[in-house]
Amino acid sequence: MFKQLAEAQPDPILSLGIAYRDDPRDCKMDLGIGVYRNSEGVTPIMRAVQLAQQRVVTHQTTKAYVGLSGNEQFNQAMMDLLLTGTSAHERAAAVQTPGASGALRMLADLIYLAKPETTVWISNPSYVNHKPVMEAAGLQVRYYPYFDPETKQVDSQAMLEVLAEAGDQDVVLLHGCCHNPTGADICFEDWQSITELAKKNGFMPFVDIAYQGFGDGLEQDAAGLRYMADNINEMVIAASCSKNFGLYRERTGVAIVVGESLAEAQKAKGRILNIARSTYTMPPDHGAALVAEVLGDAELTAEWKKELLEMNQRLICLRQGLVDTIRAKGSHQFDFIAKHKGMFSITGLTAEQVKRLRDEFGVYAVNDGRINIAGLQEEQLDYFADALLAVTQS
Repeated sequence: MFKQLAEAQPDPILSLGIAYRDDPRDCKMDLGIGVYRNSEGVTPIMRAVQLAQQRVVTHQTTKAYVGLSGNEQFNQAMMDLLLTGTSAHERAAAVQTPGASGALRMLADLIYLAKPETTVWISNPSYVNHKPVMEAAGLQVRYYPYFDPETKQVDSQAMLEVLAEAGDQDVVLLHGCCHNPTGADICFEDWQSITELAKKNGFMPFVDIAYQGFGDGLEQDAAGLRYMADNINEMVIAASCSKNFGLYRERTGVAIVVGESLAEAQKAKGRILNIARSTYTMPPDHGAALVAEVLGDAELTAEWKKELLEMNQRLICLRQGLVDTIRAKGSHQFDFIAKHKGMFSITGLTAEQVKRLRDEFGVYAVNDGRINIAGLQEEQLDYFADALLAVTQS
């Protein structure tokens, strides 16, 4: 049977980590895989998470199954984090999933179950896993214009003109904040415009929010999503705790369904649980237990918000520091990096220039020119600036 299988293509991002690990050079830099690293190049366990972990380990008395929907305290805490202050808060239901990728798949399967002929519109470009997950669930995928390669910002006019074509057989997938891979975010006015298009044309929004707190701040990053949820009858949300809680390996995510009523949202939740039963059955417990502990305790929540703000401010400083370093070397071609948000930026580098970065300087980036700003250390800015200028000016 297995002789008939074609060789699998390596993941374009995860394979970089292997190449980086095997590179013997001391000056190498991994700006490919999307993890946050501190000034020492370490992905730390957040202080609030460490305290929560001590409590969970001390008080946990069993490793029995939690249930198909996972940790319900976590589910409620995530709905509170994202939807508090909106009408959607009282007509939403949530299911804990194995990471946000698990949430994407569960919600895609739910959409297919409800309406198999659905087309999902995703931004061009988008998170590398969006298209495969939607297609694996049986859904059609179309792209809408998003990123202007000249300005390195969102082309709002082109985006809205094409999204006006989406109708009641369609779902429009949006990045809640800190767009991956570009770093260019839609503005609040765009959120308002897309909401009006959804109400007029009947398409359902699908929001993937994986970086809340890494852009303009915890509350600001949810502003567009909350406006939409407050003004839309139905939408679905996939959220991740990998970045803003530092729980990468714990695979902690949530799928949220907003319905016209709580009864409809609960019905959809029940169908997600049916789908989960036939795939992974039970989500992992530990990460969700930690988030529930942090968000359920005022002191831990305050500590978490403080550290998240510190991480956010450091990202902003890294962006500005890189731009200032390049400017000091006589170039303004990367000024746009300071305007981007979150962990990533599309640099505009060609695949050949990315290859030169890797071969000549030991700098690992994705072939589409995406770099992970959160993978930089302050002491590396000068070296990286020289590398960027070398591959783009010669």
